[in-house]
Amino acid sequence: MSVLSEVEYEEIYRDSIATVDASGKRVWVFPKKPKGRMHHYRIALTIVLLGLFFGIPFIQVNGHPFFMLNIFERTFIIFGQIFYPQDFVMFALAMIIFFVFIILFTVAFGRIWCGWACPQTVFMEMVFRKIEYWIEGNRNQQRKLAEQPWNTEKVLKKGAKHAIFLLIAILIAHTAMAYLIGLDNTISIATQPPSAHWAGFIGLVAFTALFYGVFAYLREQACIAVCPYGRLQGVLVGNNTLGVIYDFVRGEPRGKLKKKAAPPEDDLMAKITQGDCIDCTLCVQVCPTGIDIRNGIQLECVNCTACIDACDEVMEKVGKPKGLIRHASQDMISKGKPFKFNTRLLAYAALLLLLLVIEGFLLLGRSPVEATVLRVPGQLYHERTEGVLSNLYNTQLVNKTFETLTLDLKVRDDFGRIERVNGKPNQLTLEAGEKVDLIFFVDIPKKQLQEMKTPIQIEVYKEGKLIETAKTNFLGP
Repeated sequence: MSVLSEVEYEEIYRDSIATVDASGKRVWVFPKKPKGRMHHYRIALTIVLLGLFFGIPFIQVNGHPFFMLNIFERTFIIFGQIFYPQDFVMFALAMIIFFVFIILFTVAFGRIWCGWACPQTVFMEMVFRKIEYWIEGNRNQQRKLAEQPWNTEKVLKKGAKHAIFLLIAILIAHTAMAYLIGLDNTISIATQPPSAHWAGFIGLVAFTALFYGVFAYLREQACIAVCPYGRLQGVLVGNNTLGVIYDFVRGEPRGKLKKKAAPPEDDLMAKITQGDCIDCTLCVQVCPTGIDIRNGIQLECVNCTACIDACDEVMEKVGKPKGLIRHASQDMISKGKPFKFNTRLLAYAALLLLLLVIEGFLLLGRSPVEATVLRVPGQLYHERTEGVLSNLYNTQLVNKTFETLTLDLKVRDDFGRIERVNGKPNQLTLEAGEKVDLIFFVDIPKKQLQEMKTPIQIEVYKEGKLIETAKTNFLGP
């Protein structure tokens, strides 16, 4: 049997995760109840975030949702402005901006999003875990309850906990549904028989089962084994990245606190034989993902700062400076270098700024109407009257506002004349969000055509004001 070297032994934690044993069986995590300055900040932020999450569906602008992502009807309302699939370029650019921001934020500050603002962590640690502490007690009490046989106490506590978990999952599911289809439709589904809204009812049941399963059973495994963001740390986090880190320079070699007189001031060797870490393991006990932060940066760490509070409390009790575990970078600990924006961070920041400027221009220049004009395929020009040629066009108009619009169609510079089929007037009315398809002829005097294919522009006017232009071609002899 081979013997592991000291270095191999210290690095063996990288070959497995703390929540799985040697046989591959899950190790259930019972974290110690967190407390301290950082935890108070997290509570305050949680109140704000939960207020926004549950409150936004109730906010309306001119009778319409403030925020809704209706993927079923391909209608998206963001900050009171409605968007359709025709705005795909803006959506695609917004997604790119989102991912670049994640990269920039992670390169600079590590996985702080996961521990402080991610819905999974906010609900798990600040809602469901709090209920668990309230009903089952702290770490040791929870473990004892889990190990004891099923009796009246265990049935009542487990039953009450999971009943509350299910009720909260139902509330989250309805709120999530309101973001997808709107509050009014969600209330209709919730208050009417399932037979009236089978699709919506099944969706709510699926959402409830998903949220209940994640927060009651999957728990920290969602961050460790499912979420791809944690895997990105390996390529995004560097030595200059801020994160929750253990000051190994100050803390090592660790050792238990000895109850004896302090060494004399002149006994230098006695004072350096032990670091500030007293190996109390409270930082491990309080960790919601079950890791030992003293092993270094790990993908399981969500930067929740619970270990910072636990360690600071111990340091205060033993009369040593706080900050043995703190927000810092690898270079700040090992080399004493301050945090700075390096070339990599500046490059990401410049790219993000450029994308934001482009997105801003697209939003400011966004037309209230989307017009698509295409020549009817397979149709050549024909001479309707002497000296006048005609082409037939298919057109789609989309009203991208909440207003009723009255529109007029014209050819730019009066280069030609538009005539709708069946003698319909060129002026038409579009209701809010309405999409219409129409067919019209464009007539142009033959003498004005110099080429077989002449570019023309169809203009859309609202109350005499030009709001959209569509480009197409006119075929001639």
